[in-house]
Amino acid sequence: MRTPPREPGVGRAPTAWGTLWPWLAQVAGVVVMVAAYFLLPLHGLGPHRPVLSWVLFCLALTLIALMLLRQVVRVLLSVPGVRPGMVIPPLMCLSILVFATAYLALAKSPGEIDGIATRLDALYFTLVTLATIGYGDITPHGQTARLVAVLQILYTFVFLTAAATSLTRYLRETLRRREHPHRPR
Repeated sequence: MRTPPREPGVGRAPTAWGTLWPWLAQVAGVVVMVAAYFLLPLHGLGPHRPVLSWVLFCLALTLIALMLLRQVVRVLLSVPGVRPGMVIPPLMCLSILVFATAYLALAKSPGEIDGIATRLDALYFTLVTLATIGYGDITPHGQTARLVAVLQILYTFVFLTAAATSLTRYLRETLRRREHPHRPR
């Protein structure tokens, strides 16, 4: 009688490298995203190409939202092998960078948003809006800039909050299973 082939990694103790590698890859991915935000030419976006700018903005947010929702559903359904900690944080970072890019493009339109002169300014304003702190040093004046700020707040409430909540639930259940391995789910 032949023994069925083993799944890769099953029945083996995890190595330090095997445990560390996914996290290093995730950090590297975030570093690449942030570097791309600061280095890629974005002069093709803005008031001189409003349709392209809006299409790319909406498409990027929709794709990120769908990927976040997929992770949320997988956590809620307790799909085996789901790893939201590897997927959700980079997607959250990517959504922040998409909004920062939108604010940077909006800053090119006179009267839309004051105080954004650099990519760092746009990233700063995005994070301040995300945290709902609102220092008042950068403010959206135009209707389009205010619309994007409202969209960011709603997007944060719906998608990023749901993703963070499902990640927290997953981590809590993982810790519970490690503390009480023989209890039913």
